[in-house]
Amino acid sequence: MTATHQTPIKKFSAYQALVIILLALTQFTVVLDFMVMSPLGDMLMKSMSLKPSQFATAVSSYAFSAGIAGFLTAGFADKFDRKKLLLFFYVGFILGTLLCGITTSYTMLVAARIITGLFGGVIGSISMAIVADLFPLEQRGRVMGFLQLGFGASQVLGIPISLYLANYWHWQAPFLMIVGLASLIWLAILIRMQPITKHLELQTDRNALAHLLHTVSIRNYRIGFLATAMLSLGGFMMMPWGSAFAINNLHVTPEQLPLLFMVAGISTLIIMPVIGKLSDKKDKFTIFALASVWMMIMVIIYTNLSVVPFWFVIMMNIFFMMGIMSRMVPSMALVSALPKLQDRGAFMSVNSSLQQIAGGFAAVVGGMIVKQKTSFSPLEHYNTLGYIIVALTLICIYMVYRVSRMIKGQQKEKAGAVEQAVPVIE
Repeated sequence: MTATHQTPIKKFSAYQALVIILLALTQFTVVLDFMVMSPLGDMLMKSMSLKPSQFATAVSSYAFSAGIAGFLTAGFADKFDRKKLLLFFYVGFILGTLLCGITTSYTMLVAARIITGLFGGVIGSISMAIVADLFPLEQRGRVMGFLQLGFGASQVLGIPISLYLANYWHWQAPFLMIVGLASLIWLAILIRMQPITKHLELQTDRNALAHLLHTVSIRNYRIGFLATAMLSLGGFMMMPWGSAFAINNLHVTPEQLPLLFMVAGISTLIIMPVIGKLSDKKDKFTIFALASVWMMIMVIIYTNLSVVPFWFVIMMNIFFMMGIMSRMVPSMALVSALPKLQDRGAFMSVNSSLQQIAGGFAAVVGGMIVKQKTSFSPLEHYNTLGYIIVALTLICIYMVYRVSRMIKGQQKEKAGAVEQAVPVIE
């Protein structure tokens, strides 16, 4: 006779909490570096007299280079101490961001974004591999929730401060601020984080190319890759034009823009820990599906807005961000459970690469759809992006459902293996 009981939620150790803080801070700087392009978009387009398609190129250049870097590193991502990999790519990210802060032309900007993407685009996959190594699945939802706080914090603190700096000095100022902060975080990782080498005990004799090919040859992994790529398409398609749409279509002033991003970010900080806990207690796919439906509704409403009161724009941004971030936490927790320990680095690198490449493609497509007659004219066809995102989200729900089924199948197999291994005492 056996008794069943609900497993209590495990608390984080002091070192686990330290790792979460360091990774969240790293996430904050990398996300801010990428996200700040959107609120700076209107200023950049007017300062350099850029067309929407040119600005899309500046945004997508980071994404494409990040995707290429992920594929190049996937083969050897599991052959080194994850801490050393994180330090190496983070210092490259810092140097690339520094170049963004001293650029004076459109050509230099694109080149700087490419360099930043080559290094910064890999950091997320390394962080995910570290999380998968150090935290069991029953803790991972909360970890993802805390890591996504980096996203919310970039909006609450990073983007408003960046916009104030840009308005006071120039659009390059936010990148220089990121360089200073990231340098301090890099030193903290160097001093406080322990080596992460457990995966090296399970390594095979495959070379880097063979390890990459092995990773992409596994069917379950490929389904996870596709699900993650679908997740990024919608965000990249809308995000670059956020500030331009708010200013030129909704008549939000440049002075109101920092407040708009700050309030949306605060809502993200509130909901992320809640969604993280729910993801560890409830079915992750159910949470993802509900959040996706909510996001689709908000996308249709927001992309069809005309001039409305500023308070209404704020409320819509809050609702919009709630949907987006509530999708990311459970979906990333699910996908992180797919790879085996010895494949995690390669899996996360390929996963990040496809996510970035899909996002770069989405930004280019968005730049082809969205039109603007002059730098001060309203954006046209923005609502078309909304309808496309709804279609992509429906496909994404199905893909994440398949990932969820695979994870549940893996858990049943493990449970069955444990039952067979444990002798029965009558």
